[in-house]
Amino acid sequence: MANAYPDLSARQLGAVVAVADYRSFIAAASAMKMSQPALTRLIQQVEAELGVLLFSRSTRHVSVTDAGKEFSAHAERLLNDLKFSVGNIREKAREPRGQIVVSSVLSLANAMLPALLADYTRMFPGVEIHLREGLHGTVRDEVRSGLADFGVGYVDDLPDGFVAEMIATESFYVVLPADHPLARRKALELRTLIDLPLVSFPPESRTRRAVDASAAAEGLTFRYVMTANRLPTLHGLVRNRIGLAVVPFGERPLPNDPDLIARPLVGERLTCSLGVMRLRERELSPAAAEFLGVVRNWMLTLRRGTGRKKK
Repeated sequence: MANAYPDLSARQLGAVVAVADYRSFIAAASAMKMSQPALTRLIQQVEAELGVLLFSRSTRHVSVTDAGKEFSAHAERLLNDLKFSVGNIREKAREPRGQIVVSSVLSLANAMLPALLADYTRMFPGVEIHLREGLHGTVRDEVRSGLADFGVGYVDDLPDGFVAEMIATESFYVVLPADHPLARRKALELRTLIDLPLVSFPPESRTRRAVDASAAAEGLTFRYVMTANRLPTLHGLVRNRIGLAVVPFGERPLPNDPDLIARPLVGERLTCSLGVMRLRERELSPAAAEFLGVVRNWMLTLRRGTGRKKK
């Protein structure tokens, strides 16, 4: 099968097209940046391969034979197709490849990142993404250890060695049973929760620390009865009336949840700064840098939504 293909190069095809266009070996050689004898040899090689004359030459004039007209048209089309194909391949070769590891706090992993990841994979299908989710401390530690390329979460109190881009602030909500007496209120104050049983993420979680700090500033202490590491578990505890929960905006129950409802929690310092964190000295791979750009755009959009306020 291979022997059935003509032994012709792109350079030879280009020589045929140039001579057919210019009707002059001198002009065609100049356009191709080669000597006239070299161009003549290329044309002779093509004619020998095809077994026909493509050009009729005289001392002053070059005319294109019927075979030359047909072949030069095919040659030009082949060269254009080849140029287009090579351009596409080179463009794909420049696309980021490899893998990236993203560590995210639960509120964003549940609410925003799945759709963001879908957009990114459509743009860069050659990149494999590993999404890890956890509490704020886990996200920070995975970035610090190098396990994650970068983290998406709270950037209020990061230790030295981190660089963060603060994108938005996130407010807090109280999750309670839909038929709870407090559900009739449009918003709740911290002191409203005094003496009520509360369930929460662990004490070291960013949410718990922010709520406790705000309560302490008002001289309040809450009564926690149970902790959980996962958001579905926390919602389940509220659903079973073990206690109320305070969560960030992105961790509220869905609006169509028949059992749970969320109300804004009002209090001093009851916001968390959201952003993208990474190690200062770690250079991001091209794939991670592209993903970081997508995250920034999404976060800029998110901060215009309810509960996330522009700084």
